[in-house]
Amino acid sequence: MLEIFFLGTSAAIPTKKRGLPCIVVRREGEIIMLDCGEGTQMKFILSGFGVNKPMKIFITHLHGDHVLGLPGLLFSMNILGRSRKLEIYGPRGIKGFIEIALKYTSGGLGYPITIVELEGEHGEIEFEEYIVKYVVTKHSVLNYAYILEEKPKPGKFNVEKALKLGLKNRRKWGLLKKGLIIKLEDGRVIRPEDVLGPPIPGIKIAYTGDGIPSDKFYEVALGSDVLIHEATYTSLLEDKAMSEYHATAKIAALTACRIKAKLLILTHISARYEKSEGKPLLEEAREIFKNTILAFDGLKITVRRRNGKFIWEEDTL
Repeated sequence: MLEIFFLGTSAAIPTKKRGLPCIVVRREGEIIMLDCGEGTQMKFILSGFGVNKPMKIFITHLHGDHVLGLPGLLFSMNILGRSRKLEIYGPRGIKGFIEIALKYTSGGLGYPITIVELEGEHGEIEFEEYIVKYVVTKHSVLNYAYILEEKPKPGKFNVEKALKLGLKNRRKWGLLKKGLIIKLEDGRVIRPEDVLGPPIPGIKIAYTGDGIPSDKFYEVALGSDVLIHEATYTSLLEDKAMSEYHATAKIAALTACRIKAKLLILTHISARYEKSEGKPLLEEAREIFKNTILAFDGLKITVRRRNGKFIWEEDTL
């Protein structure tokens, strides 16, 4: 199960109802933050995520609305007593930005941070239970889309098969569930596939950041369960969107179709849609891709697999 929280869903400037871009994915107690616009520190603290959890931050690009909340968040967690290491990933320049902010405004942090500047048009970072892939999209500055993909989990343990094989030791059951091969006292070798069902696919989430998807993005994001896509404008302003290297709701919906996503969530909403509450964007996308949600500040989406089927639930913080 993964929980996706939208702390900021506006584009460029905050509005009365929408803050600047920030998404939090909570997985097994770990916090994975995607972008960190101004105002994030307050919403993060008020949301009760805790300041000393395992945490990684992925910045898509260095436009102010996606990164200027980072120094404030780092400082607030320092004041509130964070001691655990924090990992930050982003495009070229993210390291210098953070180092300058720390040098001239805080005097340092009381907890360690690791800053990784990503290289190349695409690549991946492997963690113990999931992989984060990054791909350049078409934007006015270097922008990385991120694809978070859980590794497959072991299939259901078949107790009946285990007992028929003479395997009664529950500790060894646990080893097989972890994917390890065991050897019995009589010399027989038992492999995980002898007692486990088919592997259970993990959840896959793609986040575009800003910009128009590239061919490589379509390839890497194929099969995503959730696509979180910027939808700054409707297609009535397609020329403006293209000149600014931003996406329309129509482009987001077509992308969801192309990568065979199961759920599309629109975010990065222009302030011009404040009075209409973004409804024109939602209507445009749903004409093409039915399973579309328009994000708002405080939206919580829980995603999981149940009996092999992908399901999601909407709630609020």
